[in-house]
Amino acid sequence: MLSIFLGALDQTIVAVSMPAISAQFHDINLLAWVISGYMVAMTVAVPIYGKFGDLYGRRRMLLIGLGLFTLASLFCAMAQSMQQLVLARVVQGIGAGGMVSVSQAIIGDFVPPRERGRYQGYFSSMYAAASVAGPVLGGYMTEYLSWRWIFLLNLPLGLGAWLYARHTLVGLAVKRRQPIIDYLGTVLMIVGLTSLLLSITELGQGRAFSTPSVWGTLLLAVTALSLFVRHEGRAPEPLLPMHLFHIRPAVLCWATVFFAAFQAISLSVLIPLRFQTVTGAGADSAALDILPLAIGLPIGAFLGGRNTARSGRYKPVILVGALLIPVGILGLAFTPPSALWLSGVFMLLTGFAAGLQFPTSLVGAQNAVQQQDIGVGTSTTNLFRSLGGAMGVACMSALLLAMLHGLDLGPEGASGNALLASLNATTGAAQEALREKLLETFRLLLLGSAAVSVLGLAAALAMPNNVLRGR
Repeated sequence: MLSIFLGALDQTIVAVSMPAISAQFHDINLLAWVISGYMVAMTVAVPIYGKFGDLYGRRRMLLIGLGLFTLASLFCAMAQSMQQLVLARVVQGIGAGGMVSVSQAIIGDFVPPRERGRYQGYFSSMYAAASVAGPVLGGYMTEYLSWRWIFLLNLPLGLGAWLYARHTLVGLAVKRRQPIIDYLGTVLMIVGLTSLLLSITELGQGRAFSTPSVWGTLLLAVTALSLFVRHEGRAPEPLLPMHLFHIRPAVLCWATVFFAAFQAISLSVLIPLRFQTVTGAGADSAALDILPLAIGLPIGAFLGGRNTARSGRYKPVILVGALLIPVGILGLAFTPPSALWLSGVFMLLTGFAAGLQFPTSLVGAQNAVQQQDIGVGTSTTNLFRSLGGAMGVACMSALLLAMLHGLDLGPEGASGNALLASLNATTGAAQEALREKLLETFRLLLLGSAAVSVLGLAAALAMPNNVLRGR
């Protein structure tokens, strides 16, 4: 659980320190990649750790991930330029991919499928705790100490988790067969997923699709991933076995977790901006703005896991979550941010609905695959969860940018500070009129998000109502 918490915390704790980092290094061109580089590296590393965990043992892979993460945290704290910081964050993301993926796969080794929902609910609570603690800790340390302390904090926690895992996982089983490394598949997956996420991230940061760096990386992604799929079908020891995508329950579980992450992660980015622009709230209240969403996640995960363990069926829990997400988002769309309590109720409902799906989809996917594929099945679930979050933020940000063109805020308007600066430049009736237009813009954006969530509902409806193995 500490590994999950550390990996998730570093996705959120850095955001509030960005102005201080930019001010020290006087470099805004690479600033966004302090967060994006971490997320891209973590997403790409997840399936690789999953397969290597099946081949070499999960204890070894977890220790490697924790070690890389902790060492890279030290390099982040010692960085003397933006280039050094981005490079260290990429290495840190590679380590975090192992911490998140392998920790959840270890549960698949010890706990039968019917009981896993409860444990995965505990893991989901770590994501929720990180989403709340990250902005608060980051703001406090940046204000009273230094932004470097947000990385130094990882040293004692990471070292403690490494020593504890090394001691307690000694008896974890290791495969007794000669592993065959799929080097070509590994390279193709790294190139394909990295290119895909880079192109999506650039679109979300306001780059036009016609920009060579966007369509070029997207073309490279399509080519590399196409070659990867073709190669994996013939590899003797594939990194991502293609036969897993013929298992209907697993594929539908991956689809539901993708769309649940699409909504949850994109809303956690857009809701604070909606509050700040429409109501004039300060940036220091960002953590409070998304608090109901973050609280709903562990509640849904815990209750969903308990219900799955008791009934032995995962489809009903996933289906309830998939039904509630569009309801919560539609409620948010038609509730003004000034109605704090009602907005909080709909955010709580949305977080609860996503929480129902995250651990239960993972349990359903683990139940659908064979025991020897537990690691790669778990990592594939985490891969789709990460892809859903990355695509959600990029697509919703790009859509917001397109909508803001009509408000004469410029293509950089949705970058947060530029949007607020444009809003504060007006006063009186003009400012109120602009706030009304922004309210309508965010309403349309949320309606689009609700429409996307219907795809997750369709996947949940098509899911077979299988019984989980074991007790």
